[in-house]
Amino acid sequence: MRLLYKELTLTAHPTSIVFAFLGCLVIVPAYPYTVIFMFGCLALYLTLLYARETNDTWYTSILPVTKRENVKGKFLLAVSLQIFQLLISIPCLFLRHILEVGNNPVGIDATVAWYGLGLIIYAVFDLIFFPAYYKNGYKAGKAFIVAAIPMLLLMIIAEGSVRFPVFSYLDSSIPRDLFRQIPFLLLGILCYITFLIFSYRISVSRFEKVDL
Repeated sequence: MRLLYKELTLTAHPTSIVFAFLGCLVIVPAYPYTVIFMFGCLALYLTLLYARETNDTWYTSILPVTKRENVKGKFLLAVSLQIFQLLISIPCLFLRHILEVGNNPVGIDATVAWYGLGLIIYAVFDLIFFPAYYKNGYKAGKAFIVAAIPMLLLMIIAEGSVRFPVFSYLDSSIPRDLFRQIPFLLLGILCYITFLIFSYRISVSRFEKVDL
């Protein structure tokens, strides 16, 4: 917890905290909701870019922590921001229902499947972004560009899939269709946990070889 506290108070860029609250955008009647996940990924990029400019890696290296713990702190921050973004969207969905906001005409609605697809987007981004960044510990821009390509492709697939009749149930809030969407949520959780573990191990392995 002390590592996470240090990341939140000293490392996290202020805008990353703002982006974490953008899960509230699910209340907007017509908006491409997968963009919310892009903000979650962008928050990590801005934070690591900010960490580079403030010499956070060097500062952390002189603390009584190992390189593994250094990486662990960033991963804890990433998970905290991403999961918070999803959790804060839940009460907004209830408010959306109270206000009787109609179905999203732009793309996929904030359904059970949307959460699963969002976790997959996070998982793929983290799997590529962190190992690419910790290859040297300071090229956040290059790492983001490499990870942003599959992220954007997944966003397009998620938004476009509901246009096909066979996947139209992913955009439905009918209880029967929400139940059918559960496998997507379970797949998202599985991908998020598995990819995060792989990403962490690869990142630690690479960062331990970096000469600070």
